[in-house]
Amino acid sequence: MTDDSIAVVDLDRCQPDRCNYECANFCPPNRTGKECIVTRREAYDEDEPFAGGPDQIRISEEICLGESCGICVGKCPFDAIEIINLPQELDEEPVHRYGDNAFSLYGLPAPGEGRVTGILGPNGIGKTTAVRILADELAPNLGRWDEGAGWEAIMEEYRGTALQSYLEALRKEAVTVARKPQYVDRIPEQFGGNTRELLSRTDERGALDELVERLSIGPVMDQPIDSISGGELQRVALAATLARDADFYFLDEITPYLDISQRMAAARLIGELADDDRSMLVVEHDLAILDLLADSLHVAYGEPGAYGVITSPKSVRNGINEYLAGYLENENMRIRPDAIEFEEHTPRTVATGDPLVEYPAIEKSYGEGEFSLTVESGAIFENEVLGVVGPNGIGKSTFAELIAGRLDPDAGSLDTQLQVAYKPQYIEIDRPMRVDAFLSSITTDFGTSYWQTEIAQPLQLERIMEQSLTDLSGGERQRVAIAACLSEDADLYVFDEPSAHMDVEQRVQATSAIRRYAENHDATALVIDHDIYMIDLLADRLLVFDGEPATAGHASPPVGMREGMNRFLADLDVTFRRDERVGRPRINKPGSRLDREQKHAGEYYYAP
Repeated sequence: MTDDSIAVVDLDRCQPDRCNYECANFCPPNRTGKECIVTRREAYDEDEPFAGGPDQIRISEEICLGESCGICVGKCPFDAIEIINLPQELDEEPVHRYGDNAFSLYGLPAPGEGRVTGILGPNGIGKTTAVRILADELAPNLGRWDEGAGWEAIMEEYRGTALQSYLEALRKEAVTVARKPQYVDRIPEQFGGNTRELLSRTDERGALDELVERLSIGPVMDQPIDSISGGELQRVALAATLARDADFYFLDEITPYLDISQRMAAARLIGELADDDRSMLVVEHDLAILDLLADSLHVAYGEPGAYGVITSPKSVRNGINEYLAGYLENENMRIRPDAIEFEEHTPRTVATGDPLVEYPAIEKSYGEGEFSLTVESGAIFENEVLGVVGPNGIGKSTFAELIAGRLDPDAGSLDTQLQVAYKPQYIEIDRPMRVDAFLSSITTDFGTSYWQTEIAQPLQLERIMEQSLTDLSGGERQRVAIAACLSEDADLYVFDEPSAHMDVEQRVQATSAIRRYAENHDATALVIDHDIYMIDLLADRLLVFDGEPATAGHASPPVGMREGMNRFLADLDVTFRRDERVGRPRINKPGSRLDREQKHAGEYYYAP
């Protein structure tokens, strides 16, 4: 194989007990007597440790003919093999490789003192691996997975670079690190006390009281960790990280489960800590928050699960725009065939059509002194996508459950004849069954060319069809849940926070799948989400919730996008503009000239 090619075997997918080693039998070098594809039992000595089962395959990258051959890739019945030509511009050795025929990471971000450094890229591309290396949780092996590299080789590799001083300090244990994990919903598995007990262990700066107040987690301080919501867990995890007295803070996804107001509060806290000459590294998929928060940006690209490349730092605006365009200018690299495009005109106006459902004024409460919701009468039109926005704890999910018939209102009645497909906020599909079996149990269209084109391909389900539901990541589970919802025969499709745990491209693809399905099938959808990018791309009209979170919520009738977003953003005291180059939404810096001008004109959702 050429020096710029790698072979990757997904050991979770390689199933030698269910095939006849077609990959090895049809491999051209093997057929000439060479040992290019062999079992791992044959590749290693009995005393030599190796990853995977002994009957799974190992591909010799020295013998393999490369991507131009690709016969083994096509012959594998389980899509377990990838032969990849690395970009010609990539003339460096890996920072880390997880094993023989395993994932490789190229490049590392460079934290800067007193700065917020962002990383933007797809899931499975090595961003968390980079964070773990810089947090001293993983020693980089420089591609020498079998023997390791050692600090001497690591320091020689990075001598003269922006990372040299940081790695030297890490080696000498002269740098303290605080890290917020990516999946906060796993915290209750590791800690059994209440919130106060957890946070009291982290208050190294004497700042905990202020963090609790500004992140609005006072009401859950005495609650058991395993009883609080995802949004509350996210804010508790952020408080626990920022309360530490560290030199470098690594924050892996700060926005999942948070509403826009909470995201802004988190961004302000991170920015203030950076101003205190501390270094912040943030991995984030919410482009509006990343744009507002970061001082510089590294773009990550590659092939998920196979290899990832982290670029040199870019300006935040250029980095995001290049990522959306799918072309990195300095690297002369196309990372996506098509650009992600936003409408450049003012928000579309929707002519009222025939109502699919007209609902009366509705009331729902959860007991005396607990949360109550009032909804003014309104209508959801046929063939529209209705966006739903508002703070957490304001009743949006309650409204979705009322519309879906999962809750009964205390006052007002709903059309019980409506067929509703419902994707809840928190996905509970932990059945011990494969993805393909689960989805085929929902629709007889499963596997047809129509279903593949409309649902499976846009949601990138092909590679996870044979996985168990219990083994899926958060983003994979989200995509399966969206597919399950779209696969039902319904009058109304309800999606509660479909963007959670998905990267930027997956969010756009999910958005396109929902929008395209609604248009092609004259279907109606109701979408609750906190990602302004997703709502901007998806919604025809807007249903705005306001009130006092966890106490009382209120929903006005649905309105046009401009009126709805102006009302919603005015409550948050946040203004948006469109990037003049690509038309994407951007948050104005609080107090900036544009921010003041738009507030004065009452135009919070782009100046007309």
